[in-house]
Amino acid sequence: MYKNEFDNLLRQNKKFSAYMFYGQSNYLIEYYALQVALSFAPVEDIEKIYYDEYNFKYCKDKLLQSSLFASSNVVIIKIDKKLPKAEVTELIQACTTNSDSTVIFACMGDSDFKAMEGYFTQKNDAVAVRMFQPFPNEAIRLIEEQARALNLQYEVSALNHLYFMHRHDLSLTMNDLKKLAVLNETITAKTVEQQCFGFGAVSLEDFLHKLLSGENIDLDLVALLDEGMNEIYLITQITAFIQQLFMISAYARTVGAPNAKEILGFVPPKPVWEKKSKLAISIKPNTFLEMMDFLNHLELELKTLKINDQNAYVQAHLRKFSALFR
Repeated sequence: MYKNEFDNLLRQNKKFSAYMFYGQSNYLIEYYALQVALSFAPVEDIEKIYYDEYNFKYCKDKLLQSSLFASSNVVIIKIDKKLPKAEVTELIQACTTNSDSTVIFACMGDSDFKAMEGYFTQKNDAVAVRMFQPFPNEAIRLIEEQARALNLQYEVSALNHLYFMHRHDLSLTMNDLKKLAVLNETITAKTVEQQCFGFGAVSLEDFLHKLLSGENIDLDLVALLDEGMNEIYLITQITAFIQQLFMISAYARTVGAPNAKEILGFVPPKPVWEKKSKLAISIKPNTFLEMMDFLNHLELELKTLKINDQNAYVQAHLRKFSALFR
């Protein structure tokens, strides 16, 4: 099940005995796991079991026994690798046997949790939800909600700037909001620059502009991949950036001056938007299609071919991309 389907069930107050959240966005996985848990019990009555703390027998016994001090028995199990089918199905069965219990699996990281998804079915009153990276407008909405919850006074452009600075990483952005909350002042883009630090030595946004502007990318490309950025993730970020540029270009050619709110659904910091708009308008419409074909083919190769050194393979192809579209 995808997030939008699950959101509809939440609005209908539909509840299950067992939940599984997994996918690309660790922030959304943790956020939904906690929100669902809080719909059953107050935070002090929720037991959280993380990674190496997991013990199958303890969890099963806990779920089979009703709490002496609370009406609901809620356990969040946070893992970074899939669990044996027998253990997962027995924990789900424990919650259907004891209607006071609910188990929530928060599956973190890049491990393949697809097989586990099949254990969560309507027949056993369980649901699995796959979380993708949110679109920028949805991410900004979540950041604003958190800022309001922290009673932050802020300029929207500052939150946009913080999100871009952290390479669209919601977890890092939310952590910095908590740091900014201790300041007794309105949070501006300047405040963000002074108080927060982006992840990594190389800005992904700067790299994308260099790549699409035909500038030399060699040092930045090596630095990004050496910092640990996943090769496929980098390709998808380039693809998403080009899609944004195409929307800006198409809007400018058919409507007029690009309107960030109408095109993206949110307003980036002014310097970021002006730089991106200028780049978008400089690219010919047919070139966008050629770029997307190149990147889609590269992503397919990375996912289907046995490539011994994906790092070197991606570096070579992105240098070729830069030369082709300079």
